[in-house]
Amino acid sequence: NTPDESVDAAIKAGFDLMLTANNHTYDTKTTGFHRTQQVLQEKNVDYIGTRTDESQKTYIVKDINGIKVGMVCYTYTLSMVEDKPNLNGNTPVAKPEQLNFFDYNNLGSFYSEMEQILSDMEADGAEATILYIHWGTEYELTENNTQNTIAQKMCDLGVDVIVGGHPHVIQPMDLLTSTENPDHKTVCIYSLGNILSNQNRYNISSAPQGHCEDGMLFSVTFSKYSNGMVVLEGTDVLPTFTNTHSDKPLKYNILPLDDETRDQWKTLYGINDKILGYAEDSYDRTMAQVGEGLEECQQYLESAKAQREQAYHNP
Repeated sequence: NTPDESVDAAIKAGFDLMLTANNHTYDTKTTGFHRTQQVLQEKNVDYIGTRTDESQKTYIVKDINGIKVGMVCYTYTLSMVEDKPNLNGNTPVAKPEQLNFFDYNNLGSFYSEMEQILSDMEADGAEATILYIHWGTEYELTENNTQNTIAQKMCDLGVDVIVGGHPHVIQPMDLLTSTENPDHKTVCIYSLGNILSNQNRYNISSAPQGHCEDGMLFSVTFSKYSNGMVVLEGTDVLPTFTNTHSDKPLKYNILPLDDETRDQWKTLYGINDKILGYAEDSYDRTMAQVGEGLEECQQYLESAKAQREQAYHNP
């Protein structure tokens, strides 16, 4: 439902994997569902979440700098109509087997699918795993109980990283501990907020003011030791702010809010004092949301690394 050039722009910006399962996947019905994938295929862009053929794998395993990372993308469905997901209150998906979705009223089925996917990923050589998931409640600044329940189950199943989206506002970051294997931890960000968005403080009255302008770039680092062991070594965030220009046509700039250059933002981005104030408020909002969880994750990962290094060099 967008110009094909949006894919070219994403590629030029450095994106090499697209997530195609979300509550808008079927907004333009079967035609849009398949054409999205067709365009991505023609441009040789990897994507996960949907398939043109039910025989295709529901996930992807990519070799990234010598580490094989298994990735999968799922979306919630608003309701089920004759065993077919109705993603956004529109027409139910014609072929559910071509979409990765879960039903809040049947999480057991989702858990079974994920258990099988993780097993299949491992058989395909995956050494680390990431779940991208569309979930939660729009404009809520904290995750709901169901998100907590799902995240904990994913941790118990062995997922390394959970990256959430959909609420359009940033939600907290957490470090989860498996109830099956206390040595296993999962880093989870419940919602990345918005990145390129026209949802600003003036047109989303149902959202807390300003929060829809906030987003972040979320990163994780996996490392491999000489004995083949792969571990989650680090994680970080870079807050972003969407600057909406009032000139016509409207223009949107994503400002990366690196705290180390905070005193240079006005000059770096050519913004006035008013927009600078918005950007500073955006950074502060984001860190208020994720700062505590980020610090917990980083401290644990740094401590775990120090213990590994000591054991590695002093067997």
